[in-house]
Amino acid sequence: MRTVLAREMGGCSVLGRIWGVWRRRPGVRAVPKAPGFGTEAGHRLRPRGSSKRSRPLGGQPFPGLLQLENLSREELVDVLRAAVVDQKGKPGELTLFSVLPELSQSLGLGDQELQVVQASGKETSGLVLLSSCPQTASRLQKFFIYSRRAQRPTATYCAVTDGIPATSEGKIQAALKLEHVDGVDLVIPVKSPSRKDFQEGVKRTLSHFHVVAMGSGCALVQLQPLTVFPSQLQVHMVLQLCPVLGDHTYSARVGTVLDQRFLLPAESTKPQRQVPDEALLRRLCLTPSQAAQLPLHLHLHCLHLPGMRPGEAPMKLLAPLPSYFSRTLQCLGLHQQ
Repeated sequence: MRTVLAREMGGCSVLGRIWGVWRRRPGVRAVPKAPGFGTEAGHRLRPRGSSKRSRPLGGQPFPGLLQLENLSREELVDVLRAAVVDQKGKPGELTLFSVLPELSQSLGLGDQELQVVQASGKETSGLVLLSSCPQTASRLQKFFIYSRRAQRPTATYCAVTDGIPATSEGKIQAALKLEHVDGVDLVIPVKSPSRKDFQEGVKRTLSHFHVVAMGSGCALVQLQPLTVFPSQLQVHMVLQLCPVLGDHTYSARVGTVLDQRFLLPAESTKPQRQVPDEALLRRLCLTPSQAAQLPLHLHLHCLHLPGMRPGEAPMKLLAPLPSYFSRTLQCLGLHQQ
């Protein structure tokens, strides 16, 4: 198993690798453990250079959070290009499809079009896998499909949750559906679904979770989805009464009375900004208005990939935590035990 640590890209929602061009970049060197998790990273591939960087963040309370609305198309391409770890790897985001042609040209790929092979939700930080080779993309997509059918996890996320799961590890199973509510697509759990429900789009979902650390009423949790559904991990943690920190869509479904948490009806609970309690705000050193802008603390930390050639060892690709995520862990005293 080869382990590669992808370069941190200032909290942008994605980090990734492009497969399909097999010329190795120079400059391999050893690196320390990825922040917040103990997975050893054997080598890092030196990122491609860039003459531009994103604009400074000023007094933002969330260091390392890249604000796309402050970037031009050219600056965004430069930020993405600077985060490429070698000629077959680079980041992108689902909302950034429009700049993929320019990024392809910037990387010297000519007429080769970039396509997304693996990606998480648009608010989730971490890895996005892009490819300029259709054959490689097809092979990787088949690998991910086969792994899901075999219930073998290929992706590991890390999350900070507001609340601590009742057990240190386990499985979360739920039938979910997408429902259009007030102009927004929301994920709704379905109790005791019928055959007709499944025919109409309800899907059984499954995730593994493992509590890595806990403190200050919060937890650092590793999550491994075994199915693919929009916002699956956020909804699964809400069902555990432990919404992900910065989840401004589904956290409102968790109510509290006399310090006891309970689920509110998903169908009638509208999304609203997550409001941490006063003690948590103090630990995070945030004002209520700043907390309303808290980024989603859900990070695609690791992808398991197959060897690209017969006999080649599998690869584990790692993305360091964004700076704001690491800051939150420090404020809450959450460290791997």
